Amino acid sequence: MPVGHGISPPMSFGIFFDSIQSEALRVLAAQWAAVRGDRRMPAFRDIDPVGIGRHLRYVWAWKYDRAADGFTGRLAGEEIDRAFGKSLRGAKMAEFYTPDVYAIVFPRHRRVVTEPAFFHGTGMVFARMGYTMGGERIAMPLSEDGSAGDGILGGTYYTALPQATDDRPPGLDFTREQVAFFPLDPA
Repeated sequence: MPVGHGISPPMSFGIFFDSIQSEALRVLAAQWAAVRGDRRMPAFRDIDPVGIGRHLRYVWAWKYDRAADGFTGRLAGEEIDRAFGKSLRGAKMAEFYTPDVYAIVFPRHRRVVTEPAFFHGTGMVFARMGYTMGGERIAMPLSEDGSAGDGILGGTYYTALPQATDDRPPGLDFTREQVAFFPLDPA
């Protein structure tokens, strides 16, 4: 269901989509909706990198294991690798993030895949090695069988925020990421 091509998106997805500001993340969300078809969620294999085009560099994906209640990295675009200084591909989420960051990220991602729901965040999306990045982040559920969530597809579009010019630590004056969840529409 292409968004913006004369077809009305389901209500929750439409509200979620309308909240997205960056072109890169709007393209990613539109790709998710286009390949969803008549299922609740698309599978990871349905996502077309060509459809995402030059914005693929901001995309990331995690595979969810219900039995272990954990995520394993599946895909990270070059801008995501650059922000972390390493790739999440093949990494266990619990080992990829520091414990304090994992305590924030894991429940968000788990909610996206288990409810399932859409996630949208804005504000300071990264703070690493003295640099702060502001921007926008989205996450959408994936499912191999079309109904039970088993992964997430997301994207983070960011730009470097100005550094503090005095003795204050960088980033403390910037708004922490503001988050919203949107329930998944029926297909």
